[in-house]
Amino acid sequence: MLSRSCKYGIVISKIPVMKVGLGDIMERHFPDYELTFFHSSEELTLLQLRRAALVIVDLSGEQRQIRNICEMYYPLLSQYRDIHWVFIISRDIYPLAVEQLMRPGTTLLSDREPVEGVIKAIREGDKNVETISPMLLSSDFLEVKEPAEKLETLTHSERKVLRLLGKGWGINQIATLLKKSNKTISAQKNSAMRRLSLRSNAEMYAWINSAQGVKELNLVSAYGEYAEWKSLPEKNMLPSSRSA
Repeated sequence: MLSRSCKYGIVISKIPVMKVGLGDIMERHFPDYELTFFHSSEELTLLQLRRAALVIVDLSGEQRQIRNICEMYYPLLSQYRDIHWVFIISRDIYPLAVEQLMRPGTTLLSDREPVEGVIKAIREGDKNVETISPMLLSSDFLEVKEPAEKLETLTHSERKVLRLLGKGWGINQIATLLKKSNKTISAQKNSAMRRLSLRSNAEMYAWINSAQGVKELNLVSAYGEYAEWKSLPEKNMLPSSRSA
């Protein structure tokens, strides 16, 4: 049984060297933690989750069925809100991680994160806020173009954010409507722009107003026929500012 001064932490990774590295970081900088190591989330028990103050999940080695894996963590994040969840992810799954894993108490780290970044993230975990590593938000991380054969369609959350932007909503309003933080909505907008190879807000709005964007975001049904929508002088007005 844990002593009062000891905390319980869990490390989940399929990569042995990652387990060793994370274990070394915890032993050197957080000696008050007792750690248990697992291969996957399927090995977790309810008793372990109830005891845990920290769960570090390495998703960088996950290549197959990554959406299913993220969806397995989603109910755990909702149920165990007192846990600080730290997910280590690769660039390829960043948009999916933002969509499925972000909530207060969750931290997203890059699989190229320096040791200092990992230590800082764990140390600041008691703030109960959602955090995305600056490395994940850097231009080097976001602007690397995907090979054409790897381009994916927009996720449901990305499409929803772009659709609301196209209807004239602002980031703050979308965050309130979807009950998410401004940071999460901005991250979803940026990940959608990266998928579409759009480098500025001007390019984003031009795409939204294009025939392809209208069709992709199902904006025709919201504004009537495409030609009629294009002729509306106040199409960028906020919904709340329109008369009843």
